[in-house]
Amino acid sequence: MYGKMYSACLYGIDGVLIQVEVDISNGLPQTSIIGLPDSAIREAVERVRAGIKNCGFTFPLQRTTINLAPADLRKEGSAFDLAIALGILCTSGQLALPQRERLLLIGELALDGSLRPVTGVLPMVDRAKREGFSAVMLPKANAAEAALIENVNIYALEHLNELFALGKKEAGLAPKDKSGPLSISSLAKLRFKEAHCQVSATHTTEDYADVLGQHHVKRALTIAAAGMHNIMLMGPPGTGKTMLIKRLPTILPPMTETEALETTKIFSAAGKFKEPSAGLLRTRPFRSPHHTISPGGLIGGGTIPKPGEVSLAHRGILFLDELPEFNRQVLEVLRQPLEDKCVTISRARAVHTFPAKFMLAASMNPCPCGYFGSDHPGHQCTCSPARIAQYRSKISGPLLDRIDLQVDVPRPREWTKEKFSLSSAEMRAQVLEAHERQRKRYCQLHIGWNSELSGSLLRRFARLDADTASMLHQTIEALGLSMRAYDRILKLARTIADLDGLVEIRSAHVAEAIQYRNLDRPQVEMFV
Repeated sequence: MYGKMYSACLYGIDGVLIQVEVDISNGLPQTSIIGLPDSAIREAVERVRAGIKNCGFTFPLQRTTINLAPADLRKEGSAFDLAIALGILCTSGQLALPQRERLLLIGELALDGSLRPVTGVLPMVDRAKREGFSAVMLPKANAAEAALIENVNIYALEHLNELFALGKKEAGLAPKDKSGPLSISSLAKLRFKEAHCQVSATHTTEDYADVLGQHHVKRALTIAAAGMHNIMLMGPPGTGKTMLIKRLPTILPPMTETEALETTKIFSAAGKFKEPSAGLLRTRPFRSPHHTISPGGLIGGGTIPKPGEVSLAHRGILFLDELPEFNRQVLEVLRQPLEDKCVTISRARAVHTFPAKFMLAASMNPCPCGYFGSDHPGHQCTCSPARIAQYRSKISGPLLDRIDLQVDVPRPREWTKEKFSLSSAEMRAQVLEAHERQRKRYCQLHIGWNSELSGSLLRRFARLDADTASMLHQTIEALGLSMRAYDRILKLARTIADLDGLVEIRSAHVAEAIQYRNLDRPQVEMFV
């Protein structure tokens, strides 16, 4: 007796379809699972045995072999329990499912036959739809998440007994009758009704109108949001660096449908998608890990790698507060994701690639005591030049090269709310206009932001006239900047021109972009 069901597992953040083959033959009662299963899958034998028995079915007392194909792909998790259980029941002739739909089976089985939710359902169902599957059966707790993928029939189960009861009802059997094979011709009664989830509106009380002064910082944040440029704020304690960056999501453009699905799949694979009934994630992620985070926690890792903070911040913001307090090794692993917009993690059996298109936002004090450069008599810096240099050396030159805007945040002079303080709504309107210009400009390309320009595309869309190019070259030589910093100044100037509604980049735009490279000044100047 041979039967085949379909289930799925995660490979990185993508779903992979798995064939669950069941063979029942004469021999000593023994059940084995092959096909590179992990411990959770091997233990499924006992869960399935108890679940089948406690639901009124019979576990076959024969030699049962369960193969998870493809056999060369390592599998993990408990999502195969339902497919294994129904595979055994159908192969042993106790149950017959309808054949008109290609059915995907996902779910963990409890000992009493009830179904428990699993993680990563969204990418699994998305893969199944692209492979031509028309239906999925899974735990009711996962139904809202699966329903985010359109045009797929969702059959939600709370208990395996529901199939038993449905089969007996269709067969016209009384509860006490001993039934033979149960043929379930329709699963309509198990269909999940709330297939179209409503998107909940998000409300926030944070607004840039509450920030006193700091007009030049608001300007820098507007530029960063308009082109998704990396930004770092530097200033004494209590000047509002953290407060300013935490309001950054309020001025970012909304995510497109594709971006929302990408982001939601990552959160689903990481087990952090908590409210599927609210629909896809529409708010750009804002991740703020503690400075004690490990390199694996930041970029992802594990025996079977899971996405880290840089991937959870995909299409959003990764905020590193008090940047020099992070371990230098942790900061250095950011260099490749910032350049390539993805993370590649290699293991002995597989290579996983996670997306990591995020804006890096960071804050730091100018020195260990925090008051270097302060003009207040009560807060004078007590750090020696060598100590300040050592403190700043925790952030390497290559990492600083990748930060487009390095902005000083001085102690504010205003102590009452100003009449003409820029609000988040006004800043967001500027960002949306600049973003729309970028969208139209790059509509035929694979990029969407000025920060993604490189190579010939950068030379094409950020062309300078002779005088402006000469001024930029002289500045690059005077400051000793790298070619990477040169390119990032061009990208920044392109965004500033977009904010001004201009097609050509002028010298004023380049000059403004250069002034945001505060940490590129010669070291001797910092201690004058």
